[in-house]
Amino acid sequence: MYKIGIIGERDSVLGFMAIGFSVHEAPDVDTAGELIDALAKSGEYAIIFIVENYAEALSEKINKYKDSPIPAIITVPGAGGATGYGMEAIRSAVERAVGADILGD
Repeated sequence: MYKIGIIGERDSVLGFMAIGFSVHEAPDVDTAGELIDALAKSGEYAIIFIVENYAEALSEKINKYKDSPIPAIITVPGAGGATGYGMEAIRSAVERAVGADILGD
């Protein structure tokens, strides 16, 4: 059975432990990048959530995994709130899959 993981700063990810996520605290972007690679290479994770502020800085690394079915790397807002980066990433993925922007503005 696959796991669901989340990567981010402590305040953003700790609550996800209560719903069964595998929580990985990352105090900085470099640590978050190392965690993405480690979790992806482990083969244990079907989904890896990452907070927006780290995802934006690690977009190149995340793009390496966007065409592979596992793990799906999904951006979520952090404790500081949404920046819009996550929604734009979802919009782009839907547009690639469907061929049109069905989410609109």
